[in-house]
Amino acid sequence: MPALSTGPGNDTGLYELLAALPSQLQSHVVRQEDRTFLRDMFGEKSLHSLMKIHEKLQHYEKQCPSPVLHTAASLANDLAEELQSKPMNSETGELLKLLSRPHVKSLLSVHDTVAQKSYDPELPPLPDDIDDDEDSVKIIRLVKNKEPLGATIKRDENTGAVVVARIMKGGAADRSGLIHVGDELREVNGIPVEDKKPEEIIHILAQSQGAITFKIIPGINEDTSSKEPKMCVKTLFDYDPNEDKAIPCKEAGLPFKKGDVLQIMSQDDATWWQAKLEGDANPRAGLIPSKHFQERRLALRRPVTLVHPQRSSNRRLYEGAVNSEDAESGPHVNGFYIAGLRRSFRLSRKDRQTNKSMYECQKSEQYDMADVPTYEEVTPYRRQSSDKYRLVVLVGPVGVGLNELKRKLLVSDPQHYSVTVPHTTRPKRSQESDGVEYHFISKHLFETDIQNNKFIEYGEYKGNYYGTSLDSIRSVLMKNKVCLLDVQSHTIKHLRTSEFKPFVIFVKPPPIERLRETRKNGKVISSKDDKDSAKSFTEEDFQEMISAAQMMENQHGHLFEKVIVNDDLVTAFNEMKTVLKKLEVETHWVPVSWMHS
Repeated sequence: MPALSTGPGNDTGLYELLAALPSQLQSHVVRQEDRTFLRDMFGEKSLHSLMKIHEKLQHYEKQCPSPVLHTAASLANDLAEELQSKPMNSETGELLKLLSRPHVKSLLSVHDTVAQKSYDPELPPLPDDIDDDEDSVKIIRLVKNKEPLGATIKRDENTGAVVVARIMKGGAADRSGLIHVGDELREVNGIPVEDKKPEEIIHILAQSQGAITFKIIPGINEDTSSKEPKMCVKTLFDYDPNEDKAIPCKEAGLPFKKGDVLQIMSQDDATWWQAKLEGDANPRAGLIPSKHFQERRLALRRPVTLVHPQRSSNRRLYEGAVNSEDAESGPHVNGFYIAGLRRSFRLSRKDRQTNKSMYECQKSEQYDMADVPTYEEVTPYRRQSSDKYRLVVLVGPVGVGLNELKRKLLVSDPQHYSVTVPHTTRPKRSQESDGVEYHFISKHLFETDIQNNKFIEYGEYKGNYYGTSLDSIRSVLMKNKVCLLDVQSHTIKHLRTSEFKPFVIFVKPPPIERLRETRKNGKVISSKDDKDSAKSFTEEDFQEMISAAQMMENQHGHLFEKVIVNDDLVTAFNEMKTVLKKLEVETHWVPVSWMHS
């Protein structure tokens, strides 16, 4: 490229050089479009502005200016005080108003900070008494704000040294990258800590403000920062670290409620995981008990119990299947539907017992997650148009109004919602059709299907079997309909498969005072055979309904994805309808196993 003439003198600025470039390059550019491009590029106003700024900064750097004073903010305050003691005029008032403005005060404060260069960190000098043979020492300075440092310490049982036990993911120590697990702590802010207890050191840190200086001897740097895949879990119990006597540091604990979704940040410690609430903008992790540790604790403290079925008189035993053609489902009374057949199906299933002996085996996976609720690995799921609808499971105590809620859903959209057709061994009556009210099969075939685990629930009433089969659920789903299924709560875990992807709604009774008000005129229909013997609710019925609901929540509440209180039938129905609509179009968390099966 030819030398460019920029005029007399050697002090021509970059801005002038840039302005002269297009004309001096013109004789060396043949194509008109190239000339146009160069003229537009070098004539761009923003480029000229940048060059002017560059020149100003260069000029400023050559001058090496120094601030006139380092206390402009203090001088402004003194001036304001003096002006207030003088006779006031318009100019004085304007100056006082100007000096009192927040942005002017901030500007003067920043000026003083820059003038004093107080933003530069000043590391303390290395001690003079360090032996050449002593382990290498690191001096680390961290600025402490309102958040914790995000590290825990302990005394090494073998050496007696105070070492860093854990670095919390996303915390200040983790983000700095300067402190690592295994580092030996020698001093904090110049205070030797070799002879102090960890609790005393924590107290020193708590009292420290601003920058904290650590003197440490680096530990063996084992690369434990393996890229763990992101794992999210749904919590199946409530946790408060302040009530956990086993947690190594209560302040580092992460509280959560049953149903929260956590992102697991680290599983390096077999006893204490690090996690954060999914979607939380705060990157700092907290401690939670690991799955294995929590399972052990629950199994050791939990007594062996049997799940006792509800008291079963004829009217309770004969509660039932509701579908749009069900001839045996009795009328609803006062807005609360009680009658029918299905509760008898629920007396043959027995929950497996859970006790500490399960941990005498190496593989606790042979026990169902529902037996010892801790965490369940989950993943986001949104139903695609080609997918079958998720099975909707309704759970609740006798008399709470499950059947009436189902009936209202069916009536609201019979082309979208449906229920299963139960099986029975009783003889078909003249007005009945096979596959409509029931599937009528022989006792031998029914018992064979029981042995082959084809029934999700079954029972016997007056010498005849009644049951809900898995195939009847599949039949509804194959018709591209939402299947509404009413089951006993302990049956839920047998339905939790990738095939059905059940969404469980627990219908809960209101407080007993409201039950007395809303059900005082309600009737309980026993069965088709006793259709004329409608009985009013008793106080015992209300007490049993509340007690049964509490037992269901205590034992299987971790499997409920929605709780609806049936205080008012219309309100409860509208809430359920809204929930089911969202279920079809929104993203929900489901067990990972459902997606990988």
